[in-house]
Amino acid sequence: MSTTNVPEKKPNPLKEIVQPFIDLVHAPRALWGINVGYLIEGFVYFGMLTYLAMYFNKYAGLDDVWAGRMVGVLTWGITLSMVFMGGLADKWGVRIALLASLALMIVGRMLLAGGPALAASGVFSVSALLVKYGVLIAALLGMLIVVLGYGMYQPAAYAAVRQFTTEKTSGMGYAMLYALMNLGGWLPTFFGPIRQRVGIAGSFWVYVGIASTGLILTYLILSKKVVNRTIDEIKAARAKEGGGSDDKKQEDKKDKPKEPFSMGRWLRNHPLADAKFSFFIFALIPVQTLFAHNWLTIPMYVERSYRGTWMGDNFEAASNFNPLLIFVLVPIVTAFTEKAKVYNMMIWGTLVMAVPTFLLAMGTNIWLLAGYLVFTTLGEAMWQPRFLQYAAEIAPEGRTGEYMGVAQFPWVLTKMVTSVYSGWFLAHYVPEKGGELHPERMWFWYGVIAVSSSVILLLAKGWLGKDFKTKAA
Repeated sequence: MSTTNVPEKKPNPLKEIVQPFIDLVHAPRALWGINVGYLIEGFVYFGMLTYLAMYFNKYAGLDDVWAGRMVGVLTWGITLSMVFMGGLADKWGVRIALLASLALMIVGRMLLAGGPALAASGVFSVSALLVKYGVLIAALLGMLIVVLGYGMYQPAAYAAVRQFTTEKTSGMGYAMLYALMNLGGWLPTFFGPIRQRVGIAGSFWVYVGIASTGLILTYLILSKKVVNRTIDEIKAARAKEGGGSDDKKQEDKKDKPKEPFSMGRWLRNHPLADAKFSFFIFALIPVQTLFAHNWLTIPMYVERSYRGTWMGDNFEAASNFNPLLIFVLVPIVTAFTEKAKVYNMMIWGTLVMAVPTFLLAMGTNIWLLAGYLVFTTLGEAMWQPRFLQYAAEIAPEGRTGEYMGVAQFPWVLTKMVTSVYSGWFLAHYVPEKGGELHPERMWFWYGVIAVSSSVILLLAKGWLGKDFKTKAA
């Protein structure tokens, strides 16, 4: 018996890029309900975060060290909230979780925006403590409410992508969700004139209005009827693709008798009980510090180091350039690297992201700054979406929100630790008033910290990368 060798078709790079977009365009309306809200939320979140340290400097009278720590309270608080509240989307349903979270965040942002005005009106004069700390107290209460809302929001959004996509559309669905939020994060680039006209508190009120628009659109697009119809369509599509419907799994789950709670079983089944999964997500902490510096360091660094220039006056252009590049690069990089081993992408992606930090250690130059922003973002586009997909796809049925929340846990430590020392580095190397500026020294140490993630992943490849691709698949 003879066989005929059929030459293997060479991949078409253009098709690899275009086809996922075609698949996404034909995705259900419910998925676009998630995407629109995520785009607007990215606009509001990154826009307010860019100004938050300056907000505490100006209105609460905090120095760089404490302003950075207050920003950290919001950012690491959000991630910690995801760990505990990520599973609510599985219990309530993604629609209710998304609407509730957006509403909470609007209330919290209103407190942030209104704090300085309340102080100016004399409302805080009823107490000496409020006179001194009124803005700070209002801001902390507002951030607490935002933290609770965001703790539900991102896990619910990723759980919705899994629920509203098939195997054919899920990969680009996750990547586009990540990219769209970053596109929203780029829009504050144009907010400089508004901020110069109405101030930071006034800008916060504008963002409250934008967030309210996002809530209304999400409510209208993601109706109960649309959600139920989409779920039925996706079940049929999955069965047609050969993956089968989830109905049988749900029926089997219902038939099983409910076991009494056991702490031992809970610990054994917890995502962190997987040693490789735990090691992997914690190894990414050093390189993730660069994410935190986007809002803890970049705005003040650019405003102070380039003071008197167009870039210094419009620091938003630098601090929000990364999200635009992410929007452009993530779908392209995802398409080109779709068949690449996940672990290898983690090593190379973190390395490409970390090394450009040393460009800023070479001097204060617009071209070095541009090189840093471009190449570090390319590295981010290589590994970050694959990590989020890995965390969502390995989750057992009905536990996507839980796994997404746990996968974010190292973010808590990253944001917490980075917010503790970032203000110190700014005060010593890029002070607001008085003293010489030496930002190169600051960025050198930041580069050393970031590149250690790649070293750790490379050293652990023989153990950690052995069955990594199988798990991700």
